[in-house]
This record gives sequence, C-alpha cells and structure tokens, in this order.
Amino acid sequence: MGLTKQYLCYVASAVFGVIGSQKANITYVTLRGGEKGRYVAVAACEHVFIWDVRKGEKVLILQGQKHEVTFLCPSPDGVHIAVGYEDGAVRIFSLLNGESNVSFNGHKSAVSVIHYDALGARLVTGSKDTDVIVWDIINECGLYRLRGHKDVITQALFLRDKNLLVTCSKDSFVKWWDLDTQHCFKTMVGHRSEVWGMVLLSQESRLLTGSADSELRAWDINYLEEAKAEGEPKVKKGKTLLDDDDEEDNKEEVDESLEERILTCEKAGSILREARDRVVSLTTDRHARVIACHGNDSVLELFTVLSEEEVQKKMTKKLKKAKKKATNQGSSLATLFRIRGLFTCTHFSLTPHPCPLSSLRWVDCLSCAGGELKVVLLLQNNTVETYSLKTSQKTPVADKTARLTLGGHRTDARTLAFSSDNLAVLSASGDTVKVWNRSTLQVIRTMACEYALCSLFVPGDRQIILGTKSGKLQIFELGSGSLLETVDAHDGAVWSICLAPDQRGIISGSADKTVKFWEFELVKDKETSQKRLTVKHKRTLQLEEDVLCVKFSPDHRLLAVSLLDCTVKIFYTDTLKFFLSLYGHKLPVLCLDISHDSTIIATGSADRNVKIWGLDFGDCHRSMFAHDDSIMFLQFVPKTHLFFTAGKDKKIKQWDADKFEHIQTLEGHHREVWCLAISPNGDHLVSSSHDKSLRLWERTREPIILEEEREMEREAEFEESLAKGDAPVVPGETQGEAAPAGKKTVETVKAAERIMEALELYKGETRKMEEHKYACESAGKELPPPQPNPILVAFGNVSIFVFFVIISELEVSLLVLPFPYVPELLKLFNSYIQQGLEVELVCRCLFFLLKIHFGQISSNQMLLSVIDELRTNTLTKVREIRDVMGFNSAALQFLQREIESKEDVMFFADATGRLEEKKKKRRKRERAVLTIA
Repeated sequence: MGLTKQYLCYVASAVFGVIGSQKANITYVTLRGGEKGRYVAVAACEHVFIWDVRKGEKVLILQGQKHEVTFLCPSPDGVHIAVGYEDGAVRIFSLLNGESNVSFNGHKSAVSVIHYDALGARLVTGSKDTDVIVWDIINECGLYRLRGHKDVITQALFLRDKNLLVTCSKDSFVKWWDLDTQHCFKTMVGHRSEVWGMVLLSQESRLLTGSADSELRAWDINYLEEAKAEGEPKVKKGKTLLDDDDEEDNKEEVDESLEERILTCEKAGSILREARDRVVSLTTDRHARVIACHGNDSVLELFTVLSEEEVQKKMTKKLKKAKKKATNQGSSLATLFRIRGLFTCTHFSLTPHPCPLSSLRWVDCLSCAGGELKVVLLLQNNTVETYSLKTSQKTPVADKTARLTLGGHRTDARTLAFSSDNLAVLSASGDTVKVWNRSTLQVIRTMACEYALCSLFVPGDRQIILGTKSGKLQIFELGSGSLLETVDAHDGAVWSICLAPDQRGIISGSADKTVKFWEFELVKDKETSQKRLTVKHKRTLQLEEDVLCVKFSPDHRLLAVSLLDCTVKIFYTDTLKFFLSLYGHKLPVLCLDISHDSTIIATGSADRNVKIWGLDFGDCHRSMFAHDDSIMFLQFVPKTHLFFTAGKDKKIKQWDADKFEHIQTLEGHHREVWCLAISPNGDHLVSSSHDKSLRLWERTREPIILEEEREMEREAEFEESLAKGDAPVVPGETQGEAAPAGKKTVETVKAAERIMEALELYKGETRKMEEHKYACESAGKELPPPQPNPILVAFGNVSIFVFFVIISELEVSLLVLPFPYVPELLKLFNSYIQQGLEVELVCRCLFFLLKIHFGQISSNQMLLSVIDELRTNTLTKVREIRDVMGFNSAALQFLQREIESKEDVMFFADATGRLEEKKKKRRKRERAVLTIA
C-alpha cells in the first residue's frame, strides 16, 4: 500500500490593517473606570477593538468567531457591551476582561440595531429579517419575537418608565408595542420613505425621526394615563370627592380600558437639515441634550435640545417679530397661526459642525462636565477622528483632538509582497505604501505613493519598487523612507511586475500592450553624492492586446504573458520568440504562476476557472471550477506543486496541481480578496481585501484529512440552510405578531435529538418494567428485576434523567422537537409537577409546548385526560408555591417593621416609595378641593 500524501493545515493567525469597519457603528465606552470620552469601541471585521484615542493604541480586543460585526451597544452601567453579528447572533462581552459569557441566537440575518432598557436587564434587537426580539439578559433567554415590519429594522427604543417599545424600519412605518400584551397598538404612517433613525427627547415626551428626505420630523407623545390622572376625578355615587383615595384609585384602575393606558403621538413640526440626502445616523448623548445627524456626505449637523425656559424666550422673541411683520404687511390671523406653528421647531438650535475630508459613516457623542461635548466619527476611509466643542458658547468651534490613521490604509491594498527573510510585509494602496513587521504586526514605514497595482522587494530588502496606475515605476528607500526615483515606464497602467530569476532586473507588463525589461543599476545622486538604485530600460516586447500579468519561469528560459484576449502567450526569454499559446479561458486571465521546477503553469481567470497546463507542450492537464467569482490572484507555494488562489467570493483556496484536488478553504474575509503573498519559506500567507483588512495565515504542523474537510463543508452548508428555513406552521394557524425568540441551529437540532434519545430511553425502561411486572404476575412469584441502564443508575430515576436533559436545553430545543414526542413529554411534566420538581421551570416548558403545538394538542382526543390532569395539578402546585411565597413575603415585611421600630430607621427604597405616594395623594386632594370650589 502506497503512502498517502500529507498536507499541512493553514490557520488564521492575525487581523491587522483595519481601524474601523464601516458596517457597524462606533460608540464611546468606559473602561476600568477610566476617563469619560477616552475610549471608543469600533468593529474590526469579526472583532471589536477598544481604542484609547489619547494614545492611539488598542487596549482591548473582543474576539469574534467568524461573522462580521454589524452593531455595538454599551450597557447603561458601562460594564458590558452587546455585539450583533452578520449571522443574527448577539454576544455580550465584559469590558473588564474581554470575555463573553452570554450569547443569543434568534435572528436569521444580520443584526441591524441593539438597545438596552434603562436598567440594563433587557435587550431589544432588530434585524434585516424584519423581526424584533426582546431578550432577558439576567435569565439569558429570549422573551418574545415581535413581527409586523416589512423591511429592515433601523431603530428600536425602550421607554424608560413604561413597558413600551417603539421601532422604526425601512418600510416607512414607526410602530409602538405594548410589551405586557406583546402586540402593536399604534402604527405611525406619516413618512413618505424609509425611516433611518429616531431618538426620544424631552424626558420621552417627544420623538424625532429621520428619513430619506431633508426633514427631521418631531412628534409629541402624550401618555393618556397621565393625562387622565391630571384631569378631573370621577364622581362616585354615595361618596364625596374627599373620600378615601385608595378605593378611588382601585376603581379607576378597574374602569380603565386598554386604549386609555397607552398614548397618542402627533406631529409637532419638522427641522430642515442642510444635507439633501437621507439620514445615515441619528443619535444623542446619554442625557438627550445634543442630537447628532449626518448623511452620506462629510457634514455633521449638531442640534442642541433647549430647556423649557430657553424655549419660551425664543418663542416670545420670534412671535414678536412675526406679529410686527404681520401688522406691517396686513397679514391675516391665519397666517400668524401658521407662522406660530412653524416655530414649534425652536426646541433645537443648529451649531457649527466639523467637516472631515472623507464621508462620514457613523458618529457618537458624549456630554462631559463643563458643557463640553465630545464627538467621535468613523469615516469611510478607515479612519477614526475625535472632536471637542463647548455647547455653552454662543458660536461653538469644533477642535480636532485625535485621529487614528497609522494602523491601516485609507483605501484598499491592491498589492502585497514578502521580504526575502520572511520578516517584513509590504502593502500598497491608492495613496500610501506601508511596511509591516510580520511578528509584531506594527507599521515600520509609511510612505506616500501613487495608486499602486503591483510591488516587490529589491534583492537585499533595502528598496522596494511599485508599479502604478499611471504607468510609472516608483523606487523607495526603506531605511530613510524616501522616494528615490519615479520612472515614466509605460503609457498605461502597470498591472504586473516580476523579478528576474538572476535577480539582476525586473520586467513590467502594462495596459499599453508592451512588456519592458529593466536592469538594476547604481548611479550617483547629484544632491547627496551617494549611490542610489535605479532601473535602466533594456528591451521591449510589443503585443497586440493589453498585458494583465507577466511571469518568468524559475529557470529563466520562458516568459509567460496573459493578455486581454483571454489567452496566455509564452515566449523564449533570450530571443523573445513565440513558443506557446494557451487558450481555453472564456474571460481574461487575471493571474498566473509557474512552479519552481518550470514544468507546470497555473492560470486563474475571470471565468472562475483554474487551468493547469504543462510547459513542455502547452497541453491542459485539468480545468477546475475554483471560485464563485473572478479569481484575482494565484501563486505557488515555494518548492511545491501546491498553489493558492484568491477570489472575489471572499475565499482563499489551496490546491494540489499534481492530484488536481482542492485541499483547504481559508474563510475570514468579508469582502472581495484582491491579492495575496506567500513567504519565501511557505510558512506564512498574507491576504488583502475590500474590507480594508490584512490577514496573516500561518502553516501549522497539523495534517489535513481531506474527508474531514469535506464533512465540515457539508455541516456548514446544513447549518446555513437551517438558519434560512422557516419554522413550520400548524395547518389552519397563522403567524401572529408575537412568536418564540429562538432559532433553529445545529446546536438546537442536536439538543432536540438528545431529548428524543432520553424519551426513547424512558419509554424503553418503562416497557421493561411493565414486562417484568406482567412476568411476576404470570409466574405468581417475585422475579429479579431487569438490569437498568447505567446512565439511569447514575441519576437514580428514569424520569429524573429526562428532566435534567430538558433543563440543559430548554425552549430552543423544544421548538424543534417533533410532535410525536410531545404526548410522552406532557405525561412526564405531570409527574414532575406532582413531585414538586422545579414547578416554575416545568410550567414554563409546558406553556411553551402548548403555544407552539396548540392546534395538534387540542385536536387530539387521547391528550384530553392528560391536559385536564395537568391543569388540576398545575393549579394546585402553583397555589401552594404562591402561598409559601406570600407567607415568606409577609414574614419579611414583619421583620422589616420590627427592625425599623427598634432601630428607628427606614429602608431607602420604601421611604422613597412612601414619599411619592404622599405627593400623589396630596395633588389629588388639592385638585378635588379646587373642583368643589
């Protein structure tokens, strides 16, 4: 038996070059009790970076897993931060140690908004799947899923003192939800286009919404129960208005209907923004005193929310001017009222805004002591900027306090290269070229350059050469970080350069249909009288089409050139005579490489195929469908016939050119992969993507088993199909506004299978016991009992084992449990309740099963007796528990009164509550007396 060829696994080592991903927002955080406004959290692909903006350093990294971060929200106490991901998951991290102990999985697509309630005990999340889910953070479970919107959720806010929720979406609707009954009681339809953001102002008495036009709409919120409490009290027969208040309150609560305890929301006015495009981000500081709003341009508009006294002063001034103008022009009273109506917008005043050079993506603001406002901006060009201004000044001026730029490129890095000693990595973009230390991932040099398309290290690693979009070759000295020379090499973009195998020169291929040969030379610099490197043009190969890629064979015998006509031409290096033409690709060949022994050439094309050719006769050994989009880069691992490809489908793949096998897929990038570079020893791989990140991959000593790789790919596809699939609906039932918060995943399917196994084991053991009992009755004597299952011996009881399995999985697994197992589970629940075994938890699971299988359970005659018995036992046990809790509560209150009377102290919470009750009763008596008078 022959030996199996062994492949070594490449794994992700690090992510660098990204300061802030544009997909997720930026937010201020408090870190280890540090200074307010010093630390900001920003997404970096699948991770979250905490930056110290004063030092410009990363102080904490919240490690992600696979999917990109889409939203960030710090908790009210500043200790935790909730992170939403592209796959719909939500994880809560501790800002003290960077660990995540709580995670929620309920959405089927990217999380678009996250918000905490005032206490930090609940979390609301909105997603691209149009669902809104409310989570219980303390119990680490989902409360309910709210359905009603028809497009992406753009904002969701809890009301502080009410159990209400307000949401907005791209479907142009703003919906109000009553969380007590989990239904939508009001839908606002006053917007003509998508609602992109909203904020609550003036102690939640005003709502401000931003849509796709230039208006910010203000809505007045009136809570009807408060209006009713402030109105005239009801008169009851047989009693005066000065009778006992508690009885009157109880009567009012009984008479209060559903609609009377909600609210009204009417349009109060609108504010015209300077920008004419849609609102991208609308946010406030923690006290809702400042509103920050911006669109797709580089203008940030800041509005100050005025106090009532300031509003009255401004209204008085403007009304005087309006009256005077109306008198002079003879305007009617209707015109005056119209002008007065327009002035309802004077709750806000526009302040000067900072104008960064690049377009804004996200913004966050923070009010500090002394009227200082700190603003942090995440820009489209991978930059974070912070500003400070005084809102108390009449004409505030924004001062830039920090700018984070050194850690990454402003535009996509389109070329990468390794130094010969494997220690330095070169990356070049549209305006800068950076050299990184591979081990520390720190920037060694940053130099300004033209738009770079290709690059390489000059032998000796002291200089680098770039080929630019304008057709020039730029030579840089790494020691001084200076530009040595710019050579006008071509009339079109230089798409590819390649170092000659003898290391004496390079070749360049350009869109001007030429390939030029260059030799290295040392010339004396006129300014410094020192020798410096330059390149001297030796000869030119003229072709009929644009040149996309050029490559020398390692034996320096052949030159391969890919052209725009979808062919690859091969020439002799010494005479430049034509040797072979490789044709077969349907679209242009964007990349190619030749193996170390000059026997194989591999080509990657925009037609998504990789072709492997022999260099001796130009025959195609194999054509493989490699990527789901254009193949952008291809390179052999040094001294092997293994090669890597990178594509626009966000993936990097490794292949065997001898066995024509796909070995491994490296997934991590979230946008198109532009290029990659392999270190000379083959141990490291660096890739660059449109997501602004550079990723380092490292070769391990762990072997790859191809069958396991294929199995992992199939599992990933199965999990993806589960996430996209909808839960089955019982025939005759329709989906309501509220639904379970869980989502079917591979874990929940496995959990349901464990419950099914436990129930099967329970039924088997029950059957064995019944058969043993029947055998004893038939024999007329006691027979030895059957051997129990070892697992059940450990738990001591069959039903207890099932109970512990259910506890470990809970509702999410019950959601995917098939109905044939439900009747047996209901019988077990009955026995658990009779034993008094975690009655509260069992009732929770019972009600969940009744909710999702109501139609089938109610139509099953065999389950009527089980349900009836469950009802009786459940009510009895719940009453017992309620009585015990009531007795304990009364005993605690008695002890509290005893302590207060002995030590002459009052608990703070009770003292506050009693004071509020006294104030409320005093106000009611005063209104009653005034009404009688």
